[in-house]
Amino acid sequence: MRHTLWRMCGRYAASARPDELIEAFDVDEDHTGDPARSVLKNPQSPPAGEPDWNMAPSKQAPVVLTRRPRGEGSGDAGADAAAEPTRQLRLLTWGLVPAWSKDVKMGLRMTNARAESVLGKGAFAKAALSRRCIVPAEGWYEWQVSPTAVDAKGKPRKQPFFVHRADGAPVAFAGLYEFWRDRELPDGDPDAWLTTFTIITTAADPGMDRIHDRQPLVLEPGQWEQWLDPEEKDPGYVQGVLDFAQPGRFEAHPVSRALGATRNNGPALVEPVPESELEGVVDPMTGEVIGA
Repeated sequence: MRHTLWRMCGRYAASARPDELIEAFDVDEDHTGDPARSVLKNPQSPPAGEPDWNMAPSKQAPVVLTRRPRGEGSGDAGADAAAEPTRQLRLLTWGLVPAWSKDVKMGLRMTNARAESVLGKGAFAKAALSRRCIVPAEGWYEWQVSPTAVDAKGKPRKQPFFVHRADGAPVAFAGLYEFWRDRELPDGDPDAWLTTFTIITTAADPGMDRIHDRQPLVLEPGQWEQWLDPEEKDPGYVQGVLDFAQPGRFEAHPVSRALGATRNNGPALVEPVPESELEGVVDPMTGEVIGA
């Protein structure tokens, strides 16, 4: 996953359990126990659905979406048109694979979708109008490039930060999801369908832009219902949400560089590191360089 390491948003903390997400996001149906195809070669660690403080691309992650219950099969064609849409919690693979893709590898390049171009991109446009979702998180990580410090190779030192809501509420990333059908597998095979998602990003808030110039598009609770509504297909509405900004909601602090290895996990990853361990780090709130 080296090529996604410094990409925004390339890591986040999904530390809540399904029962906590069901309550926080007013979910009607928990489908996290349903069989779901994975693109990973080795078993996911921690297992999909368990708290994960180092969520990375290609992993399965809890996602909230609203759609009609499935009939026989999967994908949009498998939905029961007579049934009322319900808000569901599902495990989806991070890295959107368009329905027209020949294989799943494209998902590695589709972990993020830029808010400024979502409606004009072939890979995202249809999903933006009818397959929108919310990706729950405790917060996300971003790497700040030091203006003063260099590493052993003489390159600018990178310091990971954890960004979270100042009010302690769950973070709701705006996302899109898509169904991909593996034509090499027969109907009825549980691995015939792969459901994937991407996280929408936007320009970083003032202060947060001292860490990175991009950040996930984070929705407020009052936006959830309409954003998730699959019947809301007005491009004007979608564009309005994509343009949404409300600076001042987030706080950030430096965290352990152990985050860089996907095998590392646990709540210690979101804990602040002492200033004595920092070198050439810019305080996002004040602009002061720490450990210069």
